[in-house]
Amino acid sequence: MNTETHRQLANDIWSICNLLRGPYKRNEYRKVILPLTVLRRFDCLLAPTKAQALITFNEFKSKPESIIRSKMQATTGYPFYNLSKLELRPSGKDINSLLDDPSNLAPNLNSYINGYSPNIRAIFERFKFGEQIERMSEKNLLFKVVQKFATFDLSFASLSADQAAMQMGYVFEELIRIGAEQSNEEAGEHFTPREVIKLMVNLLLSPEQDLRRSHVVKTIYDPACGTGGMLSVAEKYIRDLNIEAKPHLYGQDWNDEAWAVCRSDMLIKGEDADNIALGDTFTKDAHARDEQGQKRSFDYMLANPPFGVEWKQQQRHIENERDTLGYQGRFGAGTPRINDGALLFLQHMIAKMRRAEEGGSRIGIVFNGSPLFTGDAGGGESEIRRWVIENDWLEAVVALPEQLFYNTGISTYIWVLSNRKEAHRKGKVQLIDARNHWVPMEKSLGNKRRRIGDPSDKPKDPDYIGDITGLHGRFEEGASRWVLFDKDGKVVTVAASAPTGDAPEGQTWKQLVVSKVFDNEDFGYHKITIERPLRLNFHATPERLTRLEDETAFKNLASSSKKDEAARLIDIAAGEKRQQQIRDLLAEFAKRHPEQINDRKVFLESLKPVDRELNVRLSAPELKAVVNALGERDNEGEYRAEICRNRDGEAEPDAELRDTENVPLKESIQAYFEREVLPHVPDAWIDHSKTKVGYEIPLNRHFYRYEPPRELVVIEAEIKALEADIVRLLGEVTA
Repeated sequence: MNTETHRQLANDIWSICNLLRGPYKRNEYRKVILPLTVLRRFDCLLAPTKAQALITFNEFKSKPESIIRSKMQATTGYPFYNLSKLELRPSGKDINSLLDDPSNLAPNLNSYINGYSPNIRAIFERFKFGEQIERMSEKNLLFKVVQKFATFDLSFASLSADQAAMQMGYVFEELIRIGAEQSNEEAGEHFTPREVIKLMVNLLLSPEQDLRRSHVVKTIYDPACGTGGMLSVAEKYIRDLNIEAKPHLYGQDWNDEAWAVCRSDMLIKGEDADNIALGDTFTKDAHARDEQGQKRSFDYMLANPPFGVEWKQQQRHIENERDTLGYQGRFGAGTPRINDGALLFLQHMIAKMRRAEEGGSRIGIVFNGSPLFTGDAGGGESEIRRWVIENDWLEAVVALPEQLFYNTGISTYIWVLSNRKEAHRKGKVQLIDARNHWVPMEKSLGNKRRRIGDPSDKPKDPDYIGDITGLHGRFEEGASRWVLFDKDGKVVTVAASAPTGDAPEGQTWKQLVVSKVFDNEDFGYHKITIERPLRLNFHATPERLTRLEDETAFKNLASSSKKDEAARLIDIAAGEKRQQQIRDLLAEFAKRHPEQINDRKVFLESLKPVDRELNVRLSAPELKAVVNALGERDNEGEYRAEICRNRDGEAEPDAELRDTENVPLKESIQAYFEREVLPHVPDAWIDHSKTKVGYEIPLNRHFYRYEPPRELVVIEAEIKALEADIVRLLGEVTA
């Protein structure tokens, strides 16, 4: 069965949706098609052993559950069974068809499903298929739909068990894809475009040298597996290389329907469906330990975690693990902002890396732009990036075209990580700009208007997946591609070599760098704090004296928190009296010192004798209010104020003049300061106690290419042409 045959069978199955139109919306079709496909597949698989399975059950039904399960699985040859005497299409005597009694089809179908082993019933419970049975029955659709499904032979009896499982897996994956595409607005929750998955898998697995080894065993894990697309593509990649390979798939997802689809897919393919767990990866890690109680690790990990989703519900659990376990847990490097938990998934995956001496691991994960640069030095995101890069785990970042995903058109990036880098990659990070490697969708699906070219999917496509994978494999600094743009600046095609002829009329070839290699330290910086001295002059002018009334410490004097009204009024009166004392003090000071004082120390020494003479005795908060009201910053000019100093004679910093600078890790802080700061502000200094280390990956900046503005004569000509068109159109309207 080739690809086109897979698709034809999937399309034939999906055509049953024609019966659902009206009562069901397009984005609801999968709620019927996927569970019924699963049901029909299991029905076909169990048909040859149905009669014997019933005999076996009757023989052992009084035995413990474990014995019953073992005997039934031995009889059917599968890790599931069915005890109902009903089938979609009868396979022998004493077996009845569900279609024989149309009036009771709904209860009989529910009874038939309940006859399955617990692992299958759990799937249909999460599908909430009972609701769909009731819904179709009410709309008189159930019989026609089930009847149509009964016509499909999903046993693939002419093939070996492994081949049949693989073929059915392809069909089911195609159904998942169609269903996800038709549910546009929801697809991004648990569906990643297949070409993106294929690219991720190629980036992850293409460097591997041992996948062709006979009977090689590899474990693959997705902590946000959705419908299992990434696991399926990774498995296919390995099996295409080596049919005797033994990939073991693991996953977890919180969404009931996605989990049911993924688990069904695993069972259909003959995989261990128990490896697909339901639940929140952060609060209940289903794959924390292996069967021996040891910390579980994996060879390969892939994920497309939700973009910009807050983790408030898991906050208590995550922060508790961070604070109690540190780096022995999953989140020792820190936590990102509460409104985006994407980097938590990355930390979770890193925690499941095999030790390098045991073979190590490789990780591929899809992010939006936020994890590249958000977060200040010392903050959660920056500290996580620092931890990743300083441990030399980040291998490459690939910038993808926009408008690839169903629920968002924003920029996305694939991060590739490994704790067993090739020798020439150690201490390095490769950035790849693949934003131009796209072809337009024949029909937009939600926000998805583009796809990465893949000739194995569309024969006329350029092999952009192969080109991007090749760029990663060659690890070349400064590798470039020739990009053909139309007159509106849209990409027409991308070529690996220089064009041999001129560009078509209205189009332009441009050579763009698409691969750059950096040292790990190139992404790090010191964030230094630049301080300048506080300079204040003092003058008891009417304007400044008025400002005293707005000082909090002064206003609070005439207030009271006492509940007793009489006591409260007494406090307020006393406070108002105190306020007047301070006003009188400053009025007297203004008479004696009408001049401006340019030194805070001199001002305080001048105020003190007046204060003592009038016996006001300003408290510390009151004195601060006076200083704030009568003082003004004075940093300019030849006669600027003197520097304010503390008791140790050290200059006090002016918070309003405080600034920060980012100094590359590879550069001397002092040299940078002397070159970039001191020539402009000679009185500045560095507060080294505030220096922090930060990391960011400014991919866009590294690939920025200056485009000179068009000549004014060209712009002017275009404006005149537009004006002429407008005049012509107005003339046609008014004629």
